[in-house]
Amino acid sequence: DDYVASPQKQQQSAWGTHDAKEWIGPLQNRVISIRETPTTTLFRVLHGPSAGTKDDLRHYFRLETPLAPLYEEWSRADARLAKIATAIPGVRILRQDPLECMFSFICSSNNNIPRIAKMLSSFRERYGTFMMDIPARGDDNGGGSVSSVTVFSFPTLASLAHATEEELRGMGLGYRAKFIIETRNLLVESGGNDFLLNLRTQRDAEAVQEELIKFSGIGRKVADCVALFSLDQDDAIPVDVHVQHIASRDYDPTVLGEAKSITPTIYKRVGDLFRERFDSYPGWAHSLLFVAELPSFRGILPADMVREMDEWKEHEQRKKLEKKEASKKAKAK
Repeated sequence: DDYVASPQKQQQSAWGTHDAKEWIGPLQNRVISIRETPTTTLFRVLHGPSAGTKDDLRHYFRLETPLAPLYEEWSRADARLAKIATAIPGVRILRQDPLECMFSFICSSNNNIPRIAKMLSSFRERYGTFMMDIPARGDDNGGGSVSSVTVFSFPTLASLAHATEEELRGMGLGYRAKFIIETRNLLVESGGNDFLLNLRTQRDAEAVQEELIKFSGIGRKVADCVALFSLDQDDAIPVDVHVQHIASRDYDPTVLGEAKSITPTIYKRVGDLFRERFDSYPGWAHSLLFVAELPSFRGILPADMVREMDEWKEHEQRKKLEKKEASKKAKAK
């Protein structure tokens, strides 16, 4: 019954639905199909070796971490989360490949999900390895057109060795092309995948953030996304305006103060509000709260909670408008 959480962006894992019944995607050197039933989760290997698949899936979905005790602990710390926990009973964090996670989040900056998906699809096709074609299923009456979906692995540092900024710009990456090339170069100098996997062993999320922001195109939020979703940094709290809104609404209305944007000081303070409230796996708790704000989950949340969210949003919009009008009047004098 677990949902898989990759807040802010969900396309980076390259998993997709096949006729809305199965999830199909690459995991290491395999292509796997996963289907949830009312009582369990089934998987099958479509390409690659079957041996070890169950262990690799447990590792990828972080199944060594039981959710039920965490949900109970978080619910005791936050009455609002307790309501969400009942409605959305299984949000967990993936343990993604760090290189894939890193480059994917660089591509996600100032971008929308359809464009990111297209960008990463081109990236895989150009520099990844072909794995298999998956025939699309026609409609139930046999009248649907049958095409195929081609699955490629995510590029490795070796396969990106000769990639150029010009090539990446030609694929639609825009200014992010420079970030990809510069990050690739620094990563190779730093030790490549071993450098990233070593960060997974660190127990200081702030230190990991400091290491990651040395790379081109990676600010504090992207660093914390990479840390949380691929490096086991469960204290990392990726903070954007949506997370700041949750913190201001539910924990500390003064956290933003008079600032117009999220400064490094405010960024840390917002993250600390979650870390102070949730002793265990605060990054996971934060992700559950973030998921509850997504439009696709509104229909399963309690009606009073949805109403409160809407009322707070309207209140904030009024405050912003009043400030704008006051500023106009002050300038007119």
